Amino acid sequence: MKKYLLFIIVVFISCSDDNDLSENDPVDDSYNRVTMMENLTENIIIPSLENLDSKLNVFNISLTSFNSDTSLDNLSALRFDFLEAYKAWQYVEMFNIGKAEEIYYNLKSNVFPVNVARVTANMDNPNLDLDDCSDTKPNNCSAQGFPTLDYLLYGIGDNDDSILLEFKNDNVNYKEYLNTVAQKLIYNTKIVLDDFKLNKDNFVSSTDNTMTSNLNMLVNDFVYYYEKGLRTNKFGIPAGVWTFKRPQNVESFYAQNISKELALEALSASKKFFMGTKFGSESDNGESFKSYIDYLDTDNSLSSLILDSFDSSTTEINALGDNFSNQVNNDNIKMLETFDALQVTVRYLKTDMLSLMGVDVDYVDADGD
Repeated sequence: MKKYLLFIIVVFISCSDDNDLSENDPVDDSYNRVTMMENLTENIIIPSLENLDSKLNVFNISLTSFNSDTSLDNLSALRFDFLEAYKAWQYVEMFNIGKAEEIYYNLKSNVFPVNVARVTANMDNPNLDLDDCSDTKPNNCSAQGFPTLDYLLYGIGDNDDSILLEFKNDNVNYKEYLNTVAQKLIYNTKIVLDDFKLNKDNFVSSTDNTMTSNLNMLVNDFVYYYEKGLRTNKFGIPAGVWTFKRPQNVESFYAQNISKELALEALSASKKFFMGTKFGSESDNGESFKSYIDYLDTDNSLSSLILDSFDSSTTEINALGDNFSNQVNNDNIKMLETFDALQVTVRYLKTDMLSLMGVDVDYVDADGD
């Protein structure tokens, strides 16, 4: 399994010469892992993708109106629908498995910061190929998806009037590129959603304790996302945990005031997935990673620690300003404290939960933490 983290290319390797053997002792239990996979797939993964698909279709309707009448009212409507779709994405990004991994769905959807120079070059490229994006060849990964929509809707001018003028300028292709990026994101989402629906039964039945079972890969994808996609990308890199501060590397840099909202959605999505909370519900929980580790750890101490750490991270994020770029520039200590809170959960998930489940980590940690 291969993943992409900003400018870091990480190649996953097995911790054993035999991918079917786990370095942790395999868990021998009678817990119904198929039932857990059914709940996670049927009640969370597929509905989350359906929701994103729906939000993107609404965005597309607004885009059609904006194409016909490039007005401030239509730009405002388009921005609103962009935010709704971006929030929906936060519930999907952790599922980088199956068709999503195959087509590099995550890389084509949310690599930030956007590469403005690449976007500009792409607008005049008659042979543009947005599929020129993979973990080994990331040419167009940072010139599409949500971060590029963020740039086009908020960043191509100093104010709303100048942005509208750019979209109306026939000498540049901002509007054409906006449509190209939007249609690619919609298309990729439909491919991933359709594949999950088509292969649902095979997906949920793959529960063996092997490096290639869907259960083990899903567990690893969840932990990887929480560590890299949430903790590192949204907080660690902008706050300069390992190097220097990069305020321009926050999620949705150009919209300015939605970074916090997106982060809270991502954390909520992670907590709900861990608990097996059915999509659209706040308390309707089914079989989940939590119920599985509670089965293995009968005093429920680990799941309690994990849930407490989720809540602590929520408190830290709520204490931040809406604009994470300003937060980094003006009071970065709070960003670093939020990173530390998220790191507590990473340790519980990556060390304790995986060990209890008998699942090996299937990716290389390049952070040095």
